[in-house]
Amino acid sequence: MSSTPSSVERAFEAALYADTDAALDTGASLLAADPASDAELTRRGEEFIEGAWRRGWQPADVVRIVRRELDDIHVRLVSALILGESGRNRQPRGPRWTAQLEELTAGTAGTKAPPRTEPRTDRFSHATAVLGLYRLLLRLPSIEPLDVHVPKGAVGAPKDSRNSGGSGDSRMLTRIRALLAKAEATGFPEEAEALSAKAQELMARHSIDEALLAARTHAKDAPGACRIGVDPPYETAKAVLLDAVSGANRCRAVWNGSLGFSTVVGFEPDLEAVELLYTSLLVQATAAMTKAEAGQRAGGRKRTKSFRQSFLAAYAHRIGDRLADVTEGQVTATQGELLPVLAAREVAVADETERMFPDTVTTRMRGVNDAAGWEEGAAAADRAQVRARPPLR
Repeated sequence: MSSTPSSVERAFEAALYADTDAALDTGASLLAADPASDAELTRRGEEFIEGAWRRGWQPADVVRIVRRELDDIHVRLVSALILGESGRNRQPRGPRWTAQLEELTAGTAGTKAPPRTEPRTDRFSHATAVLGLYRLLLRLPSIEPLDVHVPKGAVGAPKDSRNSGGSGDSRMLTRIRALLAKAEATGFPEEAEALSAKAQELMARHSIDEALLAARTHAKDAPGACRIGVDPPYETAKAVLLDAVSGANRCRAVWNGSLGFSTVVGFEPDLEAVELLYTSLLVQATAAMTKAEAGQRAGGRKRTKSFRQSFLAAYAHRIGDRLADVTEGQVTATQGELLPVLAAREVAVADETERMFPDTVTTRMRGVNDAAGWEEGAAAADRAQVRARPPLR
């Protein structure tokens, strides 16, 4: 004799495999009427999180897609599930994974109550939100898995900030972030240029030092990968900007427009540089676009959307040219043992990208039909803080 299905099972059967609000209402009604189902509901949610990990997702990816597709309440719910699953599952998953959990913990620490126990208006509304979240988690597609198990002692591997061996890198990255934050905040172009140039100098030295150390010690260094969100609006232009920054730092970027992120492949110091520089340039581009748009409106212009699209497209295109010139100058000026080291790393990154994405499609510009926006964006890119990196002494 078979056992009677639980309220959770009946709610899932009613709500998770249909797309209608009526199906959610039916499932939520079953859960709201059975307070004893709460523990099982949470346990099943953590199982859905584990399923996402098996399909290649990481904590930051899941939070990003929930924020993109659903509401704040769903972000709080999924954050609680991720932290609950991580507390129960002690499987080592690598420093990047740990950093994502730490960031998630820091983000939830500022709330007045833990996400799982925060006040809610009624059981039905809460159950509706939970089922909506589970419906999304259940349907997450498989994506390219990122290797989170880095060989112990590998040079250039992500370092746990809590480990004394990574304290120097932690201090350096903190300093770089502070310099870029000041560059974005200042209203004085000369100061921003000096701050950005110093930050890029530190990033370049860090990357070169790591590459040479790996070569001299014959460390088992290999490319890794990370995902960076590319959010609407104007995703194509932003993806092209990220691609340009990645290429200048000896990385490759592959954009997944439907899921709202790019996967960047490269060696760890270069991945760090891409994340920091892309974020900074995007802030600079947005600020410059807002200022230019205000000037256009003052002149009686009203086509805001087309202006922004063309502005960001031109900015990405021109920044790509500038960064390519900087990279070419850097390689030309570099001598000694560094040239073959960098060449070998470029081959390794290309091979890893091909392995992960055998059918890579080049990102293309679309919707550029505003001459004023293009001219303003190109001019803003020319003013962006990009300096040639000094050659290794």
